[in-house]
Amino acid sequence: MQDILIVGAGTAGLTAAIYAARAGKTVTVLENEAVGGQIATSPQVENYPGFESISGAEFSDRLFTQATALGVSVELEKAQAVRVQDGVFTVETGGESYSARALILATGVKHRRLGLAEEASYLGRGLSYCAVCDGAFFKNRTVAVVGGGNAALQSAIYLADVAEKVYLIHRRTQYRAEEAVIRAMEAKPNIEPVLNKTVAALLGEPLLQALTLCDTQTGETSELPVNGVFVSIGKVPANDFCRDLVKLDDAGFIVADESCKTNVPGIFAAGDCRTKSVRQLTTAASDGSIAALAACDYLNANA
Repeated sequence: MQDILIVGAGTAGLTAAIYAARAGKTVTVLENEAVGGQIATSPQVENYPGFESISGAEFSDRLFTQATALGVSVELEKAQAVRVQDGVFTVETGGESYSARALILATGVKHRRLGLAEEASYLGRGLSYCAVCDGAFFKNRTVAVVGGGNAALQSAIYLADVAEKVYLIHRRTQYRAEEAVIRAMEAKPNIEPVLNKTVAALLGEPLLQALTLCDTQTGETSELPVNGVFVSIGKVPANDFCRDLVKLDDAGFIVADESCKTNVPGIFAAGDCRTKSVRQLTTAASDGSIAALAACDYLNANA
């Protein structure tokens, strides 16, 4: 039995763990993928106060080291269901169960898919959702990045130093990325924007050889030869396992305000998984500290 159980070891979850441990609470964190969450795969973080530039991997490692040094236990387990009984929250994984008197959901988000029938079959055969993870496989090849936000442009910038040619496919004419990121992308001579286009099909056997593009204005289709495509079109919340536990909005995000409290006493939501207008590294850390302190207040009031 722990004081606080945290699902998710991203920035929000690990920050919550640090704050809770420093408040004298026993804490276990469950993570089913990589410690650090989405930011761990970012080649460069330049918008977190106090760090002019740091890799996402190093940032995540520092959070993990800080948390575990305070006695936090981090378990690589996938949360599959939650039981609530007599004020105790029990998270079931693939054969283990973890219990605590307060629960913080910091499940984050997962990659949004293109929505193509053949998409899953091309994973590992030319399609990827992580440029840092898989970019090296496409050295001196031709690749495409799909998306128009910070993550997509940063992926294109990273790949420009690996691949011979990078096409940046975006469904609009205007990017959603920050101006500084746009300027950095435009400075790379081997990145070619392909605007007002969406990916309609993946072609090639056994490996990806081309994309079918659809013009968003005319509906006309065209073929773009590539060796790989990196999809970066946003994220969706990873909250499926708690759909019947707490209230979710229509998009699947946990309903919680700036206090990080959900509709269930003793359950808190932190980071990108909750309803909010801004999803950044700084707001994830903020949520983590708020959720942890709120959980501590809840435990102290119900001791």
